[in-house]
Amino acid sequence: MENKLKISLHDVSRTFPGPQGEKIEALHNINLEVEDAYTAEGRDVGELRVLLGPSGCGKSTILRLIAGLDRPDKGQVLVNGVPVTGPGLDRGMVFQKYTSFPWLTVADNIAYGLKINGVPPAERKKSVKHLVEAVGLSGFEQVYPDTLSGGMQQRVAIARTLAVRPQVILMDEPFGALDAQTRSDMQELLLRIWDETASTVLFVTHDVEEAIYLADRIFIMSAHPGTIVEDVPVPFGRPREPSVKQKKEFHELQGYLLACLRRAPGRGQVRVSI
Repeated sequence: MENKLKISLHDVSRTFPGPQGEKIEALHNINLEVEDAYTAEGRDVGELRVLLGPSGCGKSTILRLIAGLDRPDKGQVLVNGVPVTGPGLDRGMVFQKYTSFPWLTVADNIAYGLKINGVPPAERKKSVKHLVEAVGLSGFEQVYPDTLSGGMQQRVAIARTLAVRPQVILMDEPFGALDAQTRSDMQELLLRIWDETASTVLFVTHDVEEAIYLADRIFIMSAHPGTIVEDVPVPFGRPREPSVKQKKEFHELQGYLLACLRRAPGRGQVRVSI
């Protein structure tokens, strides 16, 4: 079975007004494609792509364009071959900043998207129960998000996104504010849930180790303006265990990516390891 094109950007550019009214080009002629992958037996296993680049290179802007939260000045953004004109249920987004509704319990936050889309209460309850267990929040259903740790709040956000079963999940440095151990735990959670859902995931990070550990392929970006300078395949299979980070090939790829980032124009921070 042929791969199915899920996300495509053709010659996309985006400018923003600067402090003196000048135009600042955040993205310049972005071209990328993300396809669903299939096993030899024809099972859709999705794909996990990573946008890797220094802070300020336009990674988040690309996600916002795909999510329909922004519009390009030039070029075209398509999901499932259809031009993006605004947000849609086929796409879900997880931000770095925790975005749960503080006045709703964990269970009600997860059920929110289902409720506004008219899913019957019994079905909502069943979905929430499954997702609460999947993201490790059993026992916290009636707790309010602001009493939870950062990692647990992000679990709520991921579960809420998964509840509406989006075909495409956009993740904007969702683990960037977490401590090292929690970050590692959340990476494990993401890989497990992604394997179960077979969604297409586009994940933004400026952490080189995180990019290699999570991705099937990595889009390397440069800054000022943001452009994609290389599309790098990751040679490690699935399921992927944390021990892969100790392999010689992992460290060699890490060095290669860092060299690519150093050669790329523009400045900004990147993380070498967690």
